[in-house]
Amino acid sequence: MNTVDIGVLLDEGHWSSHQKLLVAATALAIVLDGFDNQVMGSAIPALMREWSLPRAPFAWVLTSGMLGMMIGGAFGGWFGDLMGRRIALIASITVFGVLTVALYFANGIPMLIALRFLAGLGLGGAMPTAAAMSAEYVPRRRRPMAVTLTIVCVPLGGSLAGFVGGLILPRFGWRALFLVGGIIPLLLAAVFVKVLPESPRYMARLRERWPELRQLFRRLGHPVPDDAEFVDSREKSVAKASVRALFVPEFRRDTVALWASFLCCLFGAYLGTNWVPSMLDRTHFDVETASYGLFAWNLGGVVFALFGAMLIGRLGSRPSMLGLALGGIAGCLVLASMAIGPQQALLVLAMLAVTGGFINATQTTMYALAAHVYPTSIRSTGVGTAVAFGRIGGVLSPILGAPALDAGAAQYFLLIAGTMTATFLALALVKRHIASASAALAAPSMAAEPAGH
Repeated sequence: MNTVDIGVLLDEGHWSSHQKLLVAATALAIVLDGFDNQVMGSAIPALMREWSLPRAPFAWVLTSGMLGMMIGGAFGGWFGDLMGRRIALIASITVFGVLTVALYFANGIPMLIALRFLAGLGLGGAMPTAAAMSAEYVPRRRRPMAVTLTIVCVPLGGSLAGFVGGLILPRFGWRALFLVGGIIPLLLAAVFVKVLPESPRYMARLRERWPELRQLFRRLGHPVPDDAEFVDSREKSVAKASVRALFVPEFRRDTVALWASFLCCLFGAYLGTNWVPSMLDRTHFDVETASYGLFAWNLGGVVFALFGAMLIGRLGSRPSMLGLALGGIAGCLVLASMAIGPQQALLVLAMLAVTGGFINATQTTMYALAAHVYPTSIRSTGVGTAVAFGRIGGVLSPILGAPALDAGAAQYFLLIAGTMTATFLALALVKRHIASASAALAAPSMAAEPAGH
């Protein structure tokens, strides 16, 4: 028998074209997740006009979606650790695709609330599973960038929701927007059934799946023998994937700090994605420009998140992520001091792009940090529960965002600044931050283990 250490093979090996395609596939799933997640915020101004309703009832629509995502994130992460990343991701995509199509037939607030809750189960389950898959496909030195490239597709999908909303809403209405947002994920899920492989680190834990793992490694460019047996020297062994395992003394501090950072940052991020179009609508922008405000907020997040991932590779995650959080605070304070109106449209959109960039970059790089903190056996559970706890902030964003917005744009942006200040403090408390490239190279090989820097 030949023993193959997949920890060394994956962590220190090359990053093949096949691996890049696998990361791209999971990233595409998250683009559609981000689109469906934020499409409601783009549609709300049109729904308010067509149904002659004020803003307040739609806060409950957004809240129900956040509750669904909170439950879906926790369950999806646990399900991914138990049954596999592949089936969990495909199931999540199918759920939010079907339920988004169903929004085409909505005829009132109660139906919107029910459908968004159910769609949220799938939306919440997709992200932690995709983050875990990306972390387990690629070499250690590429891992922060790979995970960030996957999760940055949330604001990329949000940008797409704003852009497509600006094209579709004035011409075809909100029903067509939901129809497009649901059919495309269903097509992708059908493709994934045929082409998406399971995570190699997940399969290494199950002897009955070793023949499949051998074939996958050969496609990745690693010619393992037919009688190969697999071990993983770079991962801690955790007996059972459970929330309790996240609170053993070794992980307790980081778990609490990660949960707090996800809670506060997602609160601020969703205050933006849920209410930026309504904020612009309230300040007399037309519906098309209001939708493009969401596009700017998220597009800035894509650019800044990629920059943040590069910074993490060079400087490590602590200074990089704290700097991004400070940038978000500064951007909110500038927006709070501005006179927002159509006559300053370009300046307002530019500041939304910069501020949304810093906030979304902080949020997306947190997935890479969470995937780094936990070993394979509890990685999906660790990321999923952190995101699920963070969804409490998403639940609060519609409830607290609506009255803050009614009080004025300044109060709205000051509230977001407060959430980012709390995020900064929580990230400062995380112990196992990702090391800089120079520190990682200088560390002994066993220090490369994801749970123990």
